[in-house]
Amino acid sequence: MNLFQSLTNAMDIALASDPSAVVFGEDVSFGGVFRCTVGLKDKYGADRVFNTPLSEQGIVAFGIGMAVAGSTAVAEIQFADYIFPGFDQIVNEAAKFRYRSGSLFECGGLTIRAPCGAVGHGALYHSQSPEAFFAHVPGLKVVIPRGPIQAKGLLLSCIRDRNPCIFFEPKILYRSAIEEVPLKDYTLPLSKAEVLDEGTNVTLVGWGTQVHRLREVAQMAHEKLKVKCEVIDLRTVLPWDVDTVAESVCKTGRCIVAHEAPITQGFGAEVAATIQNECFLNLEAPVLRVCGYDTPFPHIYEPYYMPDKWRCFEAIKKVINY
Repeated sequence: MNLFQSLTNAMDIALASDPSAVVFGEDVSFGGVFRCTVGLKDKYGADRVFNTPLSEQGIVAFGIGMAVAGSTAVAEIQFADYIFPGFDQIVNEAAKFRYRSGSLFECGGLTIRAPCGAVGHGALYHSQSPEAFFAHVPGLKVVIPRGPIQAKGLLLSCIRDRNPCIFFEPKILYRSAIEEVPLKDYTLPLSKAEVLDEGTNVTLVGWGTQVHRLREVAQMAHEKLKVKCEVIDLRTVLPWDVDTVAESVCKTGRCIVAHEAPITQGFGAEVAATIQNECFLNLEAPVLRVCGYDTPFPHIYEPYYMPDKWRCFEAIKKVINY
């Protein structure tokens, strides 16, 4: 399966195994703009898979209400760039519902899906990576998969988790990432990073599409510099797996964090600050961040904006020669 097919499969399983589950959003009844919900309305009916008005605030609010009433709500925001009209509902209602009611009420059955990240031609309104906004909010879980196997298992985990979850899907991977995805029902643990490539010289931390760039640059570093990089996919941005990353950095003594979002107050800053605190006596060089720049996402200058393999490769040379 490619990535969007694995997501369709995950929602198919969720709808089949949970009679209270519903899937809704703009255009989802005929499959959505990225085809992630193809066939689900025909299989489960228009009362369980249905279109909504073009109102992200309304979509999120409706999902909160469904979840509070006991349903499993899977809401789609058509692009992550347009999640901001629903920001107040997510931050001030969904994330705080259990806390403010003293656990009398909760909306843990809510999952919000949204395509994120660069796609090659999306420019400033269809390329953003807003995970850091939501990683600041206690009460939410924020998850970003790197491929089809991960996407299916992590989405099913989010749908079944008893906390509201934001599930960002790197849109450029929808068709380009293809793997042998198990047809069975399975979940993958949230808040657990995965070490993809073991190494001894530099720890590379990323999530989503950036993981593929880091694996490529790790191979380059091995061939050109004889440097062995340990590549870690964070998978869950909030709450993130501090222990796995810190254990790696204590071994390598060097850390680079890379993400597409702008560098200032991007989530890489949180990783860098935590590593400095947890691994200070083991560090051989400052923690480096290779990120997008502090500008709106450009159109024709996207190749210069992206934290590509060449920028990451230069960062590896810098920390090795520090």
